[in-house]
Amino acid sequence: MAPIADHPLRYQLANELHARPFPSISTPSTAVYLAVKQPDGAASRNREADMAHLLALLDRYGAPHPQPGATHYFGKLGRYQLKWESHTEFVTYTAFIDGLSSRPFDPADFEVFPPDWLAEIPGVRMTSALIRIEKWSDKEKVIGAINDWFVPESMAVSRVLDDAAVIAGDFRIDAAGHQRFAVFVAPSTGDRRVGRMVQRLCEIETYKTMSMLGFSEVKAMSPRMNDIDERLTLLMEEMTDNATPAEDTLGKLLVLSAELESMAARASFRFGATGAYEAIVHQRIEVMREARFDGRQTFNEFMMRRYDPAMRTVKSAQGRLAAMSDRAIRAGDLLRTRVDVERSAQNQALLESMNTRADMQLKLQRTVEGLSVVAISYYAVSLVGYALYPLAELLNLSKGTLTAAITLPVVLLVWWLIRRLQRSLHSEPRE
Repeated sequence: MAPIADHPLRYQLANELHARPFPSISTPSTAVYLAVKQPDGAASRNREADMAHLLALLDRYGAPHPQPGATHYFGKLGRYQLKWESHTEFVTYTAFIDGLSSRPFDPADFEVFPPDWLAEIPGVRMTSALIRIEKWSDKEKVIGAINDWFVPESMAVSRVLDDAAVIAGDFRIDAAGHQRFAVFVAPSTGDRRVGRMVQRLCEIETYKTMSMLGFSEVKAMSPRMNDIDERLTLLMEEMTDNATPAEDTLGKLLVLSAELESMAARASFRFGATGAYEAIVHQRIEVMREARFDGRQTFNEFMMRRYDPAMRTVKSAQGRLAAMSDRAIRAGDLLRTRVDVERSAQNQALLESMNTRADMQLKLQRTVEGLSVVAISYYAVSLVGYALYPLAELLNLSKGTLTAAITLPVVLLVWWLIRRLQRSLHSEPRE
């Protein structure tokens, strides 16, 4: 029996589920994270430039290259382990090294990425983070450490994954330009589980930052949206008072509708991406299975107080933009109906005027037809008279008497011929 044929993408689709494995991280260790995005058109960027820059970093450390067209990479980078991923809008670099620096969150840890290499990176930094991973030793020691390292007002701390670890961070940028996170790992927690926690912390920070781009865009759009909303309201008032011709109002409304559609088209990708990133943030926090630690706010509570209002603002702006577009469409439909009714009335008046003109033309035509009978009869009588004058002498009649005698029959004959001609013309079938 011949083997069954596989779909051309079967293996590619199956392998995609395993394309981005979690790193395995021993404790204690340090993670250095960087997310880079093109300022404009990131989704359609030149991904070959991203790959070329990765290869430049690997060549500095003599590390092997990934396969052509790869969207992820994991391998040795000198003393580090490097994890590289290419996403829809951004690229991430995560470097792991065993051990801890003597100074917590030492900016020197970021030197795994050479300064001149960073200066040539194709894009701008969206976020970067230093993650300190150490063994859980004593609750009081952990409390003292997080009080020293993080801003209390915005600090979030949680026990996660059924007490596998305590994670902490304040989502603030320190003097070196990095976010800070700490992971205090329970003795029984395996390396792969630590890798999953660190990966999720990086994803929470990255997708939080990316989704805030939508909030920034909404703030930039708000003045223009307010202006369009005010102009749309004025146009609606013009429609009600009938002071402005409907055609003029419709022209202004079409301009507003075009502006709204242009704005919606430009913002649609960012709105969609923001919704997707927000969902990822909440999903990553949810799978951490948070529990409160020392009465501090959890990551979920931090997001609820600081992050969710921004996302609701984005959703509100998206809904407002859609509502304004709907209003403009409905107003346009009403104006078009009004213009059609007015034009129908004008057409009706025009048809009535044309009917009046047609009646006048018919009356004039009939008058002309009567005159034409007289004119034709005049010439016909003259011609017939000339033809019958020789008979006048034989019949002993004067020319006047003969002319009088033939006038009525000639007129009747001419009238009958013209009427027959008209009937024949009217009875011809139309094509």
